[in-house]
Amino acid sequence: MVASARHLAERGGPLIWGEFLFCASVIFAAGSQLARYGDMLAEKTGMGRTWIGLILLATVTSLPELATGVSAVTLAGLPDIAAGDVLGSCVFNLMLIGMLDLFYRPEPILSRVDQGQILAAGFGILLLGIVALGMLAEARRLAGGGLLWLGVYTPVIAVLYGIAVRQVFQFEQKRMAALIKAEAEALHYRDVPAPVIYRRTAAAALLVIGAGVWLAFLGGRVADETGWGQTFVGNLLIAASTSLPEVVTVFVALKLAAPDLAIANLFGSNLFNIAILAIDDAAYLRGPLLADVSLAHLFSAVTALMMTGICITGLIYRAQRKAWVFVGWDTVALFGLYLLNAYLLFTFGRGET
Repeated sequence: MVASARHLAERGGPLIWGEFLFCASVIFAAGSQLARYGDMLAEKTGMGRTWIGLILLATVTSLPELATGVSAVTLAGLPDIAAGDVLGSCVFNLMLIGMLDLFYRPEPILSRVDQGQILAAGFGILLLGIVALGMLAEARRLAGGGLLWLGVYTPVIAVLYGIAVRQVFQFEQKRMAALIKAEAEALHYRDVPAPVIYRRTAAAALLVIGAGVWLAFLGGRVADETGWGQTFVGNLLIAASTSLPEVVTVFVALKLAAPDLAIANLFGSNLFNIAILAIDDAAYLRGPLLADVSLAHLFSAVTALMMTGICITGLIYRAQRKAWVFVGWDTVALFGLYLLNAYLLFTFGRGET
């Protein structure tokens, strides 16, 4: 599968955008099935939707980022694609909260979810801050020696991610118990044999991994052939493509009248995305990953910090109605920051390799 992806990615010509769209479609379809099977596993294992939503669902919907990132730093030698995919996906996921608000009636969606979501959002801010600090420290050669080839920030991210998962799960466990039970019964997964779920989950995961490997090589080709650079392509095009499973998952949750599940999945995905950056660093044997990436990625890191801050403000303020019929002020701010980040990346990150 990897050899096939390498062969396809090395071809030149005008078919690159067709390949890119096909690859994104595979991620969309297989990633959507992974999200559904994760929901089934919550019922079959008895672990509950909170744990599955925070760990398994956030993990499987972020599997394209993991496959793309690891293949980018090992097979393709494109660290900027890996970093851009992670940070760009964080920004894209937060923009999705604004997208959800457009379809949610009648109050702002952040006023209808539990304020306990602030805990996961707060850990997200902490992890994003560590990444931003790591980039600045590596740029100024202030980080010093890490562990083997790893950056000093990698073990910190790993430990904090574990703490975040534990704290958020313990906080959410009792609060979500009633909702978990009601939704599990409504989905009628009891008729689906567990072995069938496991086989289909594995098959969908293999498709996502294969598409993610392919996407890393395609990202390098798009950056070279368009002249947009790895930083811009990774943060915008690759990040949006690998975040397609989250798009499906959160809108399905919204359709099930479970906005808490949708928002929790997005905050949980952002936590796991930063953990993926630590995994990418471990796979990048040339030295600390953030030492070899463009400082333009700071635009995405800081934008994600600001967007998370807006979400926390919306969760605390809890507006009773939307400011402009269909949208609230926080939605406008989230979309505005997403577009501003895209402009800054295109202006300052374009052409960087």
